[in-house]
Amino acid sequence: MLCVLALLLPALAGSVGGVALSEPTERNCSISPPYVPGTAVDSGLRLRHLRERMLASEISAYIIPGTDAHLSEYIAPRDARVAFMTGFTGSAGTAVVTASKAALWTDSRYWVQAERQMDCNWELQRDASVGSVAAWLISEVPRGGRIGFDPFLFSLKTQEDYGLSLESSNRSLESMPGNLVDQVWKERPPVRPDGLIRLPDSVIQRSWQTKVEQIRNQMTENPYEPTALLLSALDETAWLFNMRGADIPYNPFFYSYTLLTLDEIWLFVHTERVTEELRAYLNASCHGPLCVRLRSYDAVSADLEAYLRGRPGAKVWIGAEYTNYALYEIIKAEDKLMSTSYSPVLTTKAVKDETERRILRDAHVRDAAAVMQLLTWLETAAPNGAETELSASAYVDRCRSKQKDNMGPSFETISASGPNAALAHYSPTEESDRKLTADEMYLVDSGGQYLDGTTDITRTVHWGTPTATQKEAFTRVLMGNIEISRTIFPSGTRGVNMEMLGRRALWEVGLNYGHGTGHGVGNYFGVHEWPVGFQSNNIPFREGMFTSIEPGYYKENDFGIRIEDVAVVVPAHTKYGRNYLTFETVSLVPYDRKLIDASLLSPVQLQWLNDYYETIRRLMGPELDRQGLHEEKRWMLKNTEPFAQSGSSSPRPSSSLGLVAFVAAALFSLAR
Repeated sequence: MLCVLALLLPALAGSVGGVALSEPTERNCSISPPYVPGTAVDSGLRLRHLRERMLASEISAYIIPGTDAHLSEYIAPRDARVAFMTGFTGSAGTAVVTASKAALWTDSRYWVQAERQMDCNWELQRDASVGSVAAWLISEVPRGGRIGFDPFLFSLKTQEDYGLSLESSNRSLESMPGNLVDQVWKERPPVRPDGLIRLPDSVIQRSWQTKVEQIRNQMTENPYEPTALLLSALDETAWLFNMRGADIPYNPFFYSYTLLTLDEIWLFVHTERVTEELRAYLNASCHGPLCVRLRSYDAVSADLEAYLRGRPGAKVWIGAEYTNYALYEIIKAEDKLMSTSYSPVLTTKAVKDETERRILRDAHVRDAAAVMQLLTWLETAAPNGAETELSASAYVDRCRSKQKDNMGPSFETISASGPNAALAHYSPTEESDRKLTADEMYLVDSGGQYLDGTTDITRTVHWGTPTATQKEAFTRVLMGNIEISRTIFPSGTRGVNMEMLGRRALWEVGLNYGHGTGHGVGNYFGVHEWPVGFQSNNIPFREGMFTSIEPGYYKENDFGIRIEDVAVVVPAHTKYGRNYLTFETVSLVPYDRKLIDASLLSPVQLQWLNDYYETIRRLMGPELDRQGLHEEKRWMLKNTEPFAQSGSSSPRPSSSLGLVAFVAAALFSLAR
């Protein structure tokens, strides 16, 4: 599943379900009077109220980021300030308001969406960089002007980037207490009154007390001698205490911070939601190194300040990637800061223990049964022309809901046919819904939350006769998936150093894709679990990490292809060296045979595919029998028949053993 999930994109090329529209779907602000579609939000009154507060605060501009106080990728409705002010609901954007202008910055994935959701009070800036925002501010804000921002919504890097860009411009960046958007948002959604749970003992190997001691050991062993660790990312506290919540859609998190010292534990939550059972579970009524002091969520700043003042030798360890600037300001002012990119909780959580590995594998077996139900049903239903993207999305959600320990979807399903699938981040709406046919490719990217694991899988299928171009593109995407999945690498290799393996077969014919190649996946956590993956800011791979592998290809206004599997990092048995690793795929759904051109696959790629299919048969056969899914089992057996080795005789540069050896050598040198 890609890094941005929920889009509200109307139909492409001015059509809805193949029916021509009588009016344009995008705004036109260059005509008089301007044309604004019905999907746009009237922002005039909201802007007027915000500007009144800006005037009272004596600032010339106000920056509105699209995140929350925990710098989350996915946010709750109550934190959707950009959407409230602009109408734009995409999950990547920054809004800026001055006394006379308002502008939104977002990247190319959302330009069309923004033109359909914003009225003409807003300018669309087609460059999402901080430098672009700063340049616009310099042009619009007079010299000496003050530019306000909520420090709880800025990361350390964001504040630094704005500061550097505005340096020497005679315009100041002002950290302001109290969010101005919240002051004009009269119907802002409240915090949920419920939702805190503890995980069942059956899915946990390490108690929260064990985890606390494990993290404290890392603090003690650190040569910089931190006295406390501040946890700001929502999944950090959820992991540490083996608890989950429901504050963020699709993500089982709850608003929280934790301050962990060597002899105290401070948990900042909405305490009215903590039941007596949870208080007992957290040892909240005692005093000692393994007793949790429950504090109000809003008290984190004051209590952090009090901790620093009361301990002359205090030094607070933070993970810079997820600590907001408001809390950083407090620690920095006291000169008691120690920082790393990620906290020891995030790096420890990234490596699953034996229980976590086993149950996450189990969750993928049950999840595969649900996906097979969808694909088996669509193979018959879709060619009849009666099913749509939305009905397919709803069907896979229903199939998952019947699986053991299912807690709902892990993100909004991407269910896309034909040209809609060429939008890598598309999710269907009533306006954009298209009928499924045998004449077009269909892409479904979906996942489930289970008490024992989080899943994410993408399959692309065709129920008719694919074109030669579609088959070649699909096969080359599959080759990229296989090449990463089968590669052997030294422990400690960074994903960014092997990411090109997923693109090489596409590059050979001049194709590519514009999104990341994979992300971490956790045990009943966010579907994007940092810091694992193939990007430059991900940590090195270690045994026990889970990651998605998801190359793709998208032909504009025609079709889209993505193959996504989740894999676990396991030891590789090599002839000479030790401490080498490889990936083992835990997603267990076969690929569409119609779309595979076996002649393009090298012998080792074909052998990997046949071995994978044998694994699917071995693991899914008994599971489908257990669930009484006999039709799905027949579908699975048909689609996992082995490919003949003779189909792979064509020589290709990408199958050269010399090139593979070269890449392996390069990976080794980069990992050192």
